Amino acid sequence: MPRHKAAVVVFTALALAGCTTDKPAATTQPAASAASTQGSGTGAQSKFFARADFDAQLAMRSQTPQGPADKPWEQAIAPKMVDTAKYKKDGPYHLCFSNAAVNNPWRQVGWKTMRAEAGLHKEIEKFTALDAEGKDDKQISDIAELQAKGCDALIVSPNTTATLTPAVTAACQKVPVIVFDRGVETDCPVTFIKPIGGYAFGADAAEFLVEKVPAGGKVLALRILPGVDVLETRWSAAKVVFDKSRLQVVGVEFTDGDAAKTKSIVSDYLQRHGKIDGVWMDSGATAVAAIEAFEDAGVPVPPINGEDQQDFLQKWKDAGLTAVAPTYPTYQWRTPIIAALKILKGEDVPKMWNLPQPKVTSENLPTYLKPNMPPLHYALCGCEDLPGFPEAWGGKKS
Repeated sequence: MPRHKAAVVVFTALALAGCTTDKPAATTQPAASAASTQGSGTGAQSKFFARADFDAQLAMRSQTPQGPADKPWEQAIAPKMVDTAKYKKDGPYHLCFSNAAVNNPWRQVGWKTMRAEAGLHKEIEKFTALDAEGKDDKQISDIAELQAKGCDALIVSPNTTATLTPAVTAACQKVPVIVFDRGVETDCPVTFIKPIGGYAFGADAAEFLVEKVPAGGKVLALRILPGVDVLETRWSAAKVVFDKSRLQVVGVEFTDGDAAKTKSIVSDYLQRHGKIDGVWMDSGATAVAAIEAFEDAGVPVPPINGEDQQDFLQKWKDAGLTAVAPTYPTYQWRTPIIAALKILKGEDVPKMWNLPQPKVTSENLPTYLKPNMPPLHYALCGCEDLPGFPEAWGGKKS
């Protein structure tokens, strides 16, 4: 992963309902004025935008990852390895995990996957996890509590980036720390694990619309909330793509990840503009709600992006949609366990562990659509080979 300002890591991975921020709406243009500010209607660029990071992430999309072809959670794109010899110790090991939350389906699927991965390794004698319930103060306390439990390595998925940085920095002085999913503003963790990132997600979806929507077409952009870096980078990448296109972004609206609000926004824009030619979303959690708004209005569903959530994939197939699904794979929850064991065995790991980030297309949709799994299951869980699948993930055997 490219460096951010002052050589720090500043990423917040997808958490949907768990995405909170200590810097609210001031970070971006308010939705009400975004459509009338400049260019294609995308408004001002986010202060989170970093051109070097944008370019690097888009380049990673075409780079071949290193690692086992059938295990993307063990792969790494352009890794720069770090020596972990100083952390080497004999097992068995006590691994600890400070989790931001399990307050949405993405995190629930990931947490099940992480526990199953931990269960594969006999050298893990104890696995202690604390759930911060989406609260910064609780996670700060959790990290301190875990350090007192004799952890051999500490895995952290931060609730928010800036607020958790001091707690992670302090923990780095006592135990090897592995950060994943969301980042912190320090490079003290031994490794930071993430898929390619938000720029790649946002660009994938926007490029699809540029390809599928006729020139001059009206695009509605639906966002979750402002001030969360991975969501900001998703949108800022889309803005770059749209600003170079001949599409007209007629609205940039925040949905709060709420299905009813999403339907209401889409319905309002249909009444206001008569026709919407494409829908871009920074998260696919409410994609089905957006689709239903078009169906309720009795008009065709335009090209749209969602994610690898099963309800969207099923709707895509059943309705014959023109769609794409960029992803933020939940298989990343396996990687921190693998990384912790490598570190404790003194094996090199990538400093920035960039995992591949596939997208679901009409061509590979049958591969990812799994009718035996529940609607809120994420296809890229990487959990199919784990004990208890599919029942432990809410599915039924085919």
